[in-house]
Amino acid sequence: MKAIYITEPGKVEIRDIPKPQRKPGEALLKVLYGGICGSDLGSYRGTFAYFEYPRIPGHEFAAEIVEIDDNDQGLKPGMVVTCNPYFNCGHCYSCQRGIVNACMDNQTMGCQRDGAFCEYITMPIERIYDGKGLSPKVLAAIEPFCISYHGVQRAGINPGDKVLVIGGGTIGVLAANAAKALGGQVYLCDVPQAKEKLERSQSTFGFAGTILNEGPQALEQAVKDITGSVDINGNVTGYGFDVCIEAVGLPATFQSCIDCAAFGGKVVLIGVGKQNLDFNFTLLQKKELNVYGSRNALKKDFLELIDLVKDGKVDLEKIITNVYPFEQAAQAFEDFSTKGGSMLKVGIDFTGIHS
Repeated sequence: MKAIYITEPGKVEIRDIPKPQRKPGEALLKVLYGGICGSDLGSYRGTFAYFEYPRIPGHEFAAEIVEIDDNDQGLKPGMVVTCNPYFNCGHCYSCQRGIVNACMDNQTMGCQRDGAFCEYITMPIERIYDGKGLSPKVLAAIEPFCISYHGVQRAGINPGDKVLVIGGGTIGVLAANAAKALGGQVYLCDVPQAKEKLERSQSTFGFAGTILNEGPQALEQAVKDITGSVDINGNVTGYGFDVCIEAVGLPATFQSCIDCAAFGGKVVLIGVGKQNLDFNFTLLQKKELNVYGSRNALKKDFLELIDLVKDGKVDLEKIITNVYPFEQAAQAFEDFSTKGGSMLKVGIDFTGIHS
C-alpha cells in the first residue's frame, strides 16, 4: 500500500510499504479522509516538539471498517468511523488515576508513532467510534474539535464570560466555537498575516468580535476597548478577559494571554511549541490567575462532539477550506506552510487510491 512520509523538514514523500495485518482485538480500517493538523505542519517545518524523522503523519481521519471481530460496541464492516489517536500506556500514575490523555508515556499517532496517512491502518477496537452517518470529510474534523473542546472545558466558561482566543488556526477557531456554544462572548485574535483567515472565521461563525494583533500597544488598546471601565481616578482601563485561550504555541502568545487576563481570570494553554518563555511569574500571583494546561482529549469528548455535530449545533464542514487528493500530499503541506494565512483546515482525500 502507499503511505505519506515526512522524511525531513520541508520534504514529503509517498512510499510503498506493506499492508498491515490486524491482531486480535484490532480492526483493519481503510482510510478515507485526513486533515493536516497544526502539529503535522510543525513537523513539516521542523518546529514540532514531539516528532522524529522519517514518520507517517496524521491523527485527524475518517475510515471505513474492512475487518473486525464481534464486539460490544456494535461496530461492523462497512461502517465509517473515526478514532482516538492518543495511545496511553495504561500503567503510569496518570493512567492509574484515569487521566489517560496526560499519560506520561503518551504516543499520539503521527507524532510519537506512525500516523494514519496511508491506505490502511489497524486500530484497537476500543479506540474506534461510530461516525453516526457523518461524512468522512466532517468526521475527520472531530479530533481537532476534541482538542479545542477539551481545553475549553478545562476553563469552566460561564455564560457571559468574555473569552479571548489567541490563534486563528483550526484549533483556535474550534475553541472559539466551543466557548461560544457555552455562552461565552468570544473574541478571536491573530496577527496581520492571518487577517483574511480571521475575517473569514468571523463572517462564518459570528463571534462577538476579532482582534488584529499588530503589536503589544494595539492589543492593550483592544483589551481596553472591549473590557473597558473607568477607575476611581476617571481613567479608562481594561479589566481584562475572564478567560484567555492560547492556541498558537509561541512564548509571545502565552505572554499575551497572561497580560490580557483579568484579575482572578483563567488562562488555558492548548498550543504546543519548543521555545522557552522568560517572564515575571509574580504576575500570576498578583492577578491570582488560574493557569491550565490542556493535552489531547478523552473518549467522552469524541462521543459528545459526534452527537453535537450530528445534531447541527456546529457546522464543521465550514472550517475545511482546502482539499487535496492523496497524490498531491507534498503540495498540500507546502501550500499550507507558505499560504497558511488564507487556509483554515486542509484535508487530504484518500478515496482515489483504493482499488
